[in-house]
Order: sequence, then C-alpha cells, then structure tokens
Amino acid sequence: MKGKFKILFLLISIIMQLTAGAQQVKLLTSGTKTSIRGLSVVNDKVIWVSGSSGMVGRSLDSGNTWKWITVKGFEKTEFRDIEAFDETSAIVMAIAEPAYMLRTNDGGENWKVVFEDKSKGMFLDAMEFWNDESGIVIGDPIKNHFFIARTFDGGYTWKNIPVANYPVADSGEACFASSGTNIRKLNKSEAVFISGGLKSRMFIRDKKIDLPIIQGTETTGANSIAVKSSKHMIVVGGDFNTKDAAEKNCFITKDGGKSWNAPDSPLHGYRSCVEYLNKKNWVSCGLNGVDYSKDDGKNWQWISKDGYHVCRKAKTGKAVFFAGGGGRIGKLQLK
Repeated sequence: MKGKFKILFLLISIIMQLTAGAQQVKLLTSGTKTSIRGLSVVNDKVIWVSGSSGMVGRSLDSGNTWKWITVKGFEKTEFRDIEAFDETSAIVMAIAEPAYMLRTNDGGENWKVVFEDKSKGMFLDAMEFWNDESGIVIGDPIKNHFFIARTFDGGYTWKNIPVANYPVADSGEACFASSGTNIRKLNKSEAVFISGGLKSRMFIRDKKIDLPIIQGTETTGANSIAVKSSKHMIVVGGDFNTKDAAEKNCFITKDGGKSWNAPDSPLHGYRSCVEYLNKKNWVSCGLNGVDYSKDDGKNWQWISKDGYHVCRKAKTGKAVFFAGGGGRIGKLQLK
C-alpha cells in the first residue's frame, strides 16, 4: 500500500508542476475595426499597436484600457509595423504606394511624415531598431533588389543604403509584411532578415542562406524570425492560405544557419510571428492560435486557438502581448 501511495503522490506532484507552469492567453480587448499587425511593447505598462484603416492604439496601463487614434489623412492606410520608444513617441510604417513612415512625439495626437517613397512597386515590410537612435527598414524587391533604408537619429530622417548594396532577390522572392518581424537585430550592429514566396532564404549582410521551410508559391515561406543569440534562431511561416497546415512551418538553427532542425512536435499551423522570451521559452502565433515552447522550440504546446498576427515581449520587462484581426489584443498569463 505504501508503494501505491508513493506512486500516487509522485503523479500528483508531476501534474501540479506541469499545471503550475502552463500558459494561457487572456483576451484584453476586441471589436475595434482594424486588423493589427504592428505591436511594440515598451515596458510592462506601455504598449502601442498599429493596423488597417489608419488606426493606432496605445495603452499605458498594461493593456487594460486603450486609446484609439485614426491618423488624419491616412484613414485608408495599412500600418503594418510600429516602433515605440516611450509613452509619447512612436513611428508607424505605411506599406505601399506610396510608402510612408510617420513619427509622433505627443502620444499620437499629431504625426509628422519622416519618410516618403512614391516609387512604383515600393512596398515596406518591417522595421527594427537596435536602440532609440539606430534603426532599419526593409522593403520588397524593386528590379530584383530588396529595399533597405537606415536611420541614426531615432527615425526623424531616413537614408537609403547605396543601391549597389541592396540584396539581390530571386524571381518570385519577397518578404511578408505579416507581423513586422521578418527583420531582427542579430547583434549590436548587424541585422538578419528572411524572405518567402517562390524562394525562402535568410540574409545576413552578404550571406544568403537557403531555408528548409515550405516554399514555392506566392503564399508560402518564412514570415518571422526570432533571435536568442547570433547563432541561435527560430524561423516560422508556412502557407497563409492553409492556416492549419503544419508541414515545414518551423526550423531552428544553433549555428548561425549552417544547419537547421525541425521541432520534434511541430507548430499547429501557419505562423506569422515568433518571439524569444527567456531561458528556453519561445512563443509563436498565427491565424489558428498560439503555440508555446519551454525547450528551445523542440516541442510546442497549443495554448490558445484564438488567432493573432503578432506577439511581442516588453523591451524592458516581462510582459508578452498579442494582436490580430478585429482589434483583438491578448496577454500571456500563467494559469
């Protein structure tokens, strides 16, 4: 009998440990008429989002209440990415034609155009900042060359890198403006970006690395990359026309892209965003829900079946937020 009680006690202890560490996504708000793909979490309290119909949202109380702004003159614009610096300052990215970036310094009451490009075919995909001063924006290929511009003054001015330095794209290769996370800082001075479509690759300066992710059509390929270190990264994507397909939608490298491994248990569908959290914890989201990994991406648990386009961790803090269609915003919580 004592042996049976010991086994029972062991089982109860294991279940309690697993339950204590489980995650869930709490819905904070929904119903605002915008599809959100831009999300920037300054700290555990200050969150900014951007989306369709020229909408920008801001919360100063951990997402409990939101102020929604329609940027004047941009009522039909898709703001696919946002970079926030504090509770009053942020930059939004308007994708195409023409492509714009706008900056506010008063909490979204007024916006100034800091970048404008009316070139035919111009389509911006994502921004990334190393710090409050240094940033980069990437755009789809024009004449088979990816567009890149840099800022060194907090986004007040942007300058295209020399055309000769634009990365060359293959036919049918582009980037997906699905979550603002297809370009990430790799270290203090370098960035890494990923592509999709007929060809899916990872670009680090002059290096072009073929990805094993599903590709070959306009709707397939890598959508997002997250960086744990300059060697350790996870890429996610799939086919956004097949939201439940789990084939070749996630790959992990621990040697800077020399080799790639698929998870032992895959993500549960197409994923538009992946985020490194801490230690061995990662989170990824897409049209059919949210997956969480506690073992560096080897195994993923489906923690929510609510669809989100983007997930981001606080730059300073521990909070993790999600945003998606229909003005949906969620927060990662322990059960």
